[in-house]
Amino acid sequence: MPVHTLVQLITVDLKSLVEKNRPNYIQPTSRMTNYVVLRFGSTKPETIGLGASISGSDSSYMVVFQYGSVVLFNVRDPDINERLEIVKAHASGSAGETRKDEYEVKEKPTMDTWMEGGLDYIMLQYLNIDGIRTIGSVLGQSIALDYYVRQVDGMVAEFTDINRGMEKTGTFTMKRKKLFQLVGKANSNLADVILKLGLFERSDIAWKDAKYAQIWEYLRDEFELTQRFASLDFKLKFVEHNIRFLQEILQNRKSDFLEWLIIVLIGAEILISVYDIAGKSVISL
Repeated sequence: MPVHTLVQLITVDLKSLVEKNRPNYIQPTSRMTNYVVLRFGSTKPETIGLGASISGSDSSYMVVFQYGSVVLFNVRDPDINERLEIVKAHASGSAGETRKDEYEVKEKPTMDTWMEGGLDYIMLQYLNIDGIRTIGSVLGQSIALDYYVRQVDGMVAEFTDINRGMEKTGTFTMKRKKLFQLVGKANSNLADVILKLGLFERSDIAWKDAKYAQIWEYLRDEFELTQRFASLDFKLKFVEHNIRFLQEILQNRKSDFLEWLIIVLIGAEILISVYDIAGKSVISL
């Protein structure tokens, strides 16, 4: 079963998405509230119990996350844009170019073990709705993390250019407003990764069932979520260091300006006093 992961949207109104697609909505089986699952194709609900499989049916599934990731199961390539348009109608903001990734979920009921991993695929004894939720949660986080990594990489590149310019000229021209914007961008990126993506929150389904915990842990290792977050955090520390350094320079510039302003005002006051004294001397003569 092909799985397509996409991210383009900033915030999705899940409530309105469900209201407009009520016939396709699958009721949640956990307390997680940052995503919904929609089913297309067959209207016959699949059993979610032990051993129930969705493969072989004409159903396709879409897992939509509030933070903007969309994970599509068993959706043909020509139908991807149609599914994405359904989500866009309930989204605000855009991340620009749509980022896509592909993964494969295979089923093999005769396997001796519950699951096996391979290159760009995972093989299960069976795949049901809880499996879709578990797999979708990791894939959605993975591609969204890519978006934030690119944002931070852009900031790192910007500061690298500034540092190279300072190496050549001994100064820089960034305005205080631009620097504050970078501060806000860096802080919001870190907060979004931790709070919106829930990167360190274990799936409720994985808590309840060891089989899905095995899937969850395997995919997190496969997509290196912990290592990628550590890399992102390191880059943000580099950005933070540069921001503090440039803030100090701007503050020193402001202090120097105020000192020179005071010197000019004192000088002007002295000149005025000398002019007054000279004027009174001329009058007395």
